[in-house]
Amino acid sequence: MKKLLFLFSSIFALTLITGCGSNKELQERAPAQFQGIYYTQGENGLDLHIPVAVIQDNRVNLKSVYFRGMKSPLVQDSEQTNLFIANFGTNGMDIMSSDPAEENKNRVPQKTEQMPFEIEDDEAILVFSQNEKTKYYKLTGIQEQN
Repeated sequence: MKKLLFLFSSIFALTLITGCGSNKELQERAPAQFQGIYYTQGENGLDLHIPVAVIQDNRVNLKSVYFRGMKSPLVQDSEQTNLFIANFGTNGMDIMSSDPAEENKNRVPQKTEQMPFEIEDDEAILVFSQNEKTKYYKLTGIQEQN
């Protein structure tokens, strides 16, 4: 009986430990105040622009974003420090040339990623860390801008 109790306790503890690491839950509260999130389509692919009005730099770190089946790191713009941009290489370049240096400029389109959540085309999942814990927040109402 003690062995059976120990076995069930061990399985329960193992389930708790492994379940906590893979538990991905959307946050209700935004990690920052965002202003008019939009994307642009260019020759290098799709750029998602996330303007931030207020953020607690010492507690929140914006890491990456899932958008339209792809994942890309967020980079803070060097000129506008309140703007974060993610680039998604949606189309590769196809340079046909006998010069190998020109052929090397061809880019491979970005692979699709397994999304942790179901989202619509005008939504994205923001991956951020707060107090050294990875968290997720759904961005909605994303518009295309020319």
